[in-house]
Amino acid sequence: MFIVEETIAGTGAAQIPKQRGESLLETAVRYAEERHWDVFPGTWLEAVDGSQRCSCGDAACPAPGSHAARPDWATQATGSATVARRMWQKQPTASILLPTGRTFDAISVPETAGFLALARMERMELTLGPVTLTPDRRMEFFVLPGAGVKVPDLVRKLGWSVSSLDLTVLGEGAYVAAPPTRFGSRGAVQWACRPTPANRWLPDAEELISPLAYACGRDR
Repeated sequence: MFIVEETIAGTGAAQIPKQRGESLLETAVRYAEERHWDVFPGTWLEAVDGSQRCSCGDAACPAPGSHAARPDWATQATGSATVARRMWQKQPTASILLPTGRTFDAISVPETAGFLALARMERMELTLGPVTLTPDRRMEFFVLPGAGVKVPDLVRKLGWSVSSLDLTVLGEGAYVAAPPTRFGSRGAVQWACRPTPANRWLPDAEELISPLAYACGRDR
């Protein structure tokens, strides 16, 4: 089970579980072992002149300590807990990155729209998969792979223009940062809906797109 020791208030009635008590290494191993997610280590934070800098060496890095460290990251990703342990033993502070388009896709929306959508989904009694909240104020809803193909048509059928909504799908060739990865001094990725045995089976994008599109439309 994932360790959750406290919650912090969100922008609405929802509360965000804050994961504590596990190392990056052990957490990465758990993702591979318990959820069967592919994982790979990204960049990490280094202390330079009293401040935290990204290991990539770019002082102006837009995602310090939380992006892929090498161009062939897709071939590095593994679903083996043993291999994951070996990779993080080499760099214990590396961020935990999860490739999308394999066991899940992620629908990314602004934080404000995400909280509104979560409230609507609760009223609709929808079954959610895991949902992350990132320090750059995005929420990422995990859904079954293939969402990138379906979502544009689903959004149009709901009466929205795809380009008018701040809603994107992360699928093949992309990745998400997983808790407790840190984005420099901006904070750590957290679970808005943490992985549990109850949400092991992910929803299809079609089940969530209506409240997500509605919330993004309200958030414009």
